[in-house]
Amino acid sequence: MDITTMRIVATLASLACFVGIWWWAYARRNQTRFEEAAMLPFDQD
Repeated sequence: MDITTMRIVATLASLACFVGIWWWAYARRNQTRFEEAAMLPFDQD
């Protein structure tokens, strides 16, 4: 395995990680939790 192959594998792994995080962040099941967290700075007791 040469350095070019290792760079390709690292690039593809990074892309897969990025897509996984993006998928998780925009999943509908997380939407209400993220909306509540976004409103926390404006919540005044």
